[in-house]
Amino acid sequence: MKKLTVHEIYRSVQGESTWAGLPCVFVRLTFCDLRCTYCDTEYAFYEGSKMTLDEIVAKVRDFGCPLVEVTGGEPLLQPACLPLLAMLCDAGFTVLLETSGAHDIAPVDPRVHRIMDLKTPSSGECSRNLDTNIAHLTERDEVKFVVGSREDYEWTREKMREHDLASTVRAVLLSPVFGKIAPSDIVAWMLEDKLPARFQLQMHKFIWEPRARGV
Repeated sequence: MKKLTVHEIYRSVQGESTWAGLPCVFVRLTFCDLRCTYCDTEYAFYEGSKMTLDEIVAKVRDFGCPLVEVTGGEPLLQPACLPLLAMLCDAGFTVLLETSGAHDIAPVDPRVHRIMDLKTPSSGECSRNLDTNIAHLTERDEVKFVVGSREDYEWTREKMREHDLASTVRAVLLSPVFGKIAPSDIVAWMLEDKLPARFQLQMHKFIWEPRARGV
């Protein structure tokens, strides 16, 4: 029986992406093989308990919420994440997957909305991005860039232009590294360049404490 190591399952509001503000059930899986300088979920690197896929789906269903996101950590590190995503789709949920650009997204069920985080230079993990993932992106997917400096912004802008991301995916998202860069700087750069992207803040960090868990 397939199992996953799960850090937590909870209901909150979606804090990011084009789904921001909607009630959402989060399935946070344990483990990550990246160590981004701005990571805000280090607690999910190791802590967790084993659950069967049926147990996870049943717990998600108990919340009575149609939107669910599988996140981490890095959810694609655990192979059983793939059948879990399919099972959630089969159960009638709208399913989001939050994943880094360091793992192959091709095997993910095509019904899933993939939100892929391409790592910028200040993350310290830029070299881990799989460029082959970009060819698998569709209009259901979103690409997120976490920007901590002018260098990050310029790198993001060039990636968008190189791969024509704005015409490929549902949305391109730019987020500031919380507490490191003024959001107004990123917005000014985007407006100056007429960048076809969506600026976003991590809503949950303004509703609750920035490091709060289970929100």
